[in-house]
Amino acid sequence: MVLTSNSSAKPAHHQKRRPSGGNNDEHYSNEEWKPGLAARVAAVKILSAVLDKKTSLDGMLDAENGNPAYRALSLPDRALVRAIVNSALRHLPRIEAALAMLLDGPLPQGARSLHHVLVVGAAQMLYLDVPDHSAVDLAVEQAHRDPRNKRFVKLVNAILRRLGREKDSVVQAIGEVPVLPDWFYGRLAKIYGKDAANRMAEAQLVPSVIDVTVKSNPDLWAEKLNGTVMPNGSVRLDAFEGSVSALEGFNDGEWWVQDFSASMPVRLMGDLTGKRVADLCAAPGGKTAQLILAGADVTALDQSGNRLKRLRENLNRLKLEAETVEVNMLKFQPEELFDAVLLDAPCSSTGTLRKHPDVCWTKDKQDIAKLAGLQEQMLRHAVTLVKSGGTIVFSNCSLDPSEGERMVAQVLASDPSLERVPTLASDFPGLEIAINADGDLRTTPDMFGGVDGFYAAVLRKR
Repeated sequence: MVLTSNSSAKPAHHQKRRPSGGNNDEHYSNEEWKPGLAARVAAVKILSAVLDKKTSLDGMLDAENGNPAYRALSLPDRALVRAIVNSALRHLPRIEAALAMLLDGPLPQGARSLHHVLVVGAAQMLYLDVPDHSAVDLAVEQAHRDPRNKRFVKLVNAILRRLGREKDSVVQAIGEVPVLPDWFYGRLAKIYGKDAANRMAEAQLVPSVIDVTVKSNPDLWAEKLNGTVMPNGSVRLDAFEGSVSALEGFNDGEWWVQDFSASMPVRLMGDLTGKRVADLCAAPGGKTAQLILAGADVTALDQSGNRLKRLRENLNRLKLEAETVEVNMLKFQPEELFDAVLLDAPCSSTGTLRKHPDVCWTKDKQDIAKLAGLQEQMLRHAVTLVKSGGTIVFSNCSLDPSEGERMVAQVLASDPSLERVPTLASDFPGLEIAINADGDLRTTPDMFGGVDGFYAAVLRKR
């Protein structure tokens, strides 16, 4: 998609006026606005919220409850904002390295707004199909309109124009800079090795693909949807653009969107025919649907009423049924124990950077440690919900062993009622690379042409 900086789309009340909404609109003058300026202002606001306030990007880009400056824009300008912010976050260390090459010294203290204006301008010039002159002109205009940055107008103009002139040499010079924050890249390198860390970092730059799980006959649906059957039975859509809901079979409930890796935990559970199974953190319901199709009698739990409502809507479209319970799983005490439980636990989501590039900028080591503690508590409670001989599958989309391998090992070492059930690579042809030495599932973003990083372990209660 070619993104033009002078989009004819206008926010509410016409684009030449200052857009309504936003926490910092008071910084900008009320003079007439150039076409495209409101989108850049929104991009800077959102980038600032992610980097400085650790705010989730998904929430700010929500069409109904997102950032007011974003919601004031037309649909084409919203798409432009998403492209700018996503590109800025994916390439941020390289963009900052490029700007550092062109600056005589660091930016003045307290110039974070100026930093974000320069990053937004550079992201368009380096990584999007926006004409350099338009990106520069609108960055200069934005600086001019903001009293915090007005004295830096000449600097913004000089730096971005120089970036345009020297783009080829700059791109070459920054090509080896890891595209992840230092804390996260260093953690990956220590855990997986530098080469693997580099592969994972580069993998998050590749546009995210769409995988779907089908009720039956993956080969048929791969043909109908112009897709490819993956080794695990998922169907990957090839070169897809447009609305997923417009594709054949969606309204009929024949398939649902689910990442390759996210579909694996249920596939590890074996024969579930006639078994009572609890999905302990069930929304939005992809794994619940898999459990039902595998023949299980499913109870789906979630502590959020809104998320549980979404799960029910998804199951209705798929023409599937499950008992649903709105409850914090840590407080759940069933009248009868289950044959199996699936705990897809909340985590740092560091395996989902292809879809959510803000994660490594809004999370840190302390978040990982805190979440690992919660996951251990949840796993220990999950064990109490199954019968003797029952199965517990623990999973999440974190790349960090603190939230996966190490946490599970700690629980196994301290609970004699539990044993690991190793997954055999021979049972999953084509997926051998994703089965670790202990027989747990471990995917990383550089596998299988791009997937979420995921961990899953199968345990049995003695």
